[in-house]
Amino acid sequence: MVTGVLVTGLTACTGAGDDGDGKAVACADGAYAWSGVRREERLTELSDPIMFKKKTSTYTSRLKPLDDTVNRPSVTGTPDGVGAAGVIKALGKHLKAEEPLAGPSETEVPEQGHYFEVATGDLKGAYYSWGYTKLVTADFTYTCGDSEPVKGHVRTWEGTGSGFMPCSEPPEGVAGRAAAGELCPADSRAARAAD
Repeated sequence: MVTGVLVTGLTACTGAGDDGDGKAVACADGAYAWSGVRREERLTELSDPIMFKKKTSTYTSRLKPLDDTVNRPSVTGTPDGVGAAGVIKALGKHLKAEEPLAGPSETEVPEQGHYFEVATGDLKGAYYSWGYTKLVTADFTYTCGDSEPVKGHVRTWEGTGSGFMPCSEPPEGVAGRAAAGELCPADSRAARAAD
């Protein structure tokens, strides 16, 4: 999802310009103009193909990382007096995120031996399970007082999740479609919808 340019922030500014000696003064209460905001659901884990030959009421699936990529939030062009954490917090406010976005000190490391459990009644036939990360990227322009605008870029995430679906039903979400294409029988409804 891509959104247009929007301006958010406070109107007050704690400092701008220079301090009389030609040195820039940090300005912490400026305004952000956000552009190119993208929210992406990225597939990160897959189970083995799952087949229930007879009805089963519960199941535990081991999710295996697709690779060894370690995700870390990053901010380029961080304004003086704000810091990477402040920029990420401002993006979360702009997105009206229910939970705080991942901050600069957080990492997302692929887990070995991560399991997904389901207990939803009678299970029969082909199923698949997957894990995903909800990535967020955005460009910003930060303005405060008479200081030169600062342009930058943010990459973080707003959460992780997992899913479990029968191959007889259409897949849900971008990561779910990718998982269905990998794990479901080629003639199944989920695999056909994933193409």
